[in-house]
Amino acid sequence: MSIITLTTDLGDKDIYQAALKGSILRILPTVNIVDITHSVAAFNIQQAAFILKNSFYYFPEETVHLIGIDTVYSDDTRFLAIRYQNHYFVGADNGIFSLIFNDESEEMVEIDILQDHKFLHFPLADIFVKAACHLAQGKPLTQIGIPVNSIEKRGTLQPAVERNQIRGMVIYIDSFQNVITNITKEFFNRIQEGRRFVLYFKRNETITHLSWHYNEVPEGEKLCLFGISDHLEIAINKGNASGLLGLNLGDSVIIDFQ
Repeated sequence: MSIITLTTDLGDKDIYQAALKGSILRILPTVNIVDITHSVAAFNIQQAAFILKNSFYYFPEETVHLIGIDTVYSDDTRFLAIRYQNHYFVGADNGIFSLIFNDESEEMVEIDILQDHKFLHFPLADIFVKAACHLAQGKPLTQIGIPVNSIEKRGTLQPAVERNQIRGMVIYIDSFQNVITNITKEFFNRIQEGRRFVLYFKRNETITHLSWHYNEVPEGEKLCLFGISDHLEIAINKGNASGLLGLNLGDSVIIDFQ
């Protein structure tokens, strides 16, 4: 059975999510629709990219990932369908693809599907759905668009590094209020070189030990670990790290190596 995943900022209380799913099922009634999330903050490309980048590879190859972030029609924005690591992605060329992909895509086209006038304000339920269903049926990219060789670039702030220090920042806070930084496991290990460390963040808080799991410390105690996204995460066992530690998006974290 073919799979189409959905990552959007449509929320759960309006008609938009139902309209999107209904439009898919009218074209392809047997498709397996999987909600990655509809709770991305409105127009927040970085948040959507972080979620999809760290979840898409859990799905079988040939899965189609429909991205509904900032998709309102604009003369300046292309709609793309892309093959990357044997998965398909359909979305607006607003910089999100550059945040999801670590390397070059295998194939991509600018979608050339006639817009239904009654969906001019909501191409997600028309052009995007038609493209996603086409790909979910195993049909080639080249039948729905014109080949392109570039995407809109959007930069991300990378950790700054000196010989004995990493300066990072908070880039995501999950539903458990765990605080996720832009410091990856690979980056940390490369700079650490086996040395001891002290992690500093707001309110002069420190952590000096990497945990393997949340229950490695008593309930209510803070910890840091590399979570499922392979990014350094600050958490409180069964607690609200963001609120209790005063950590918010964009806040700095510093790691000193000794």
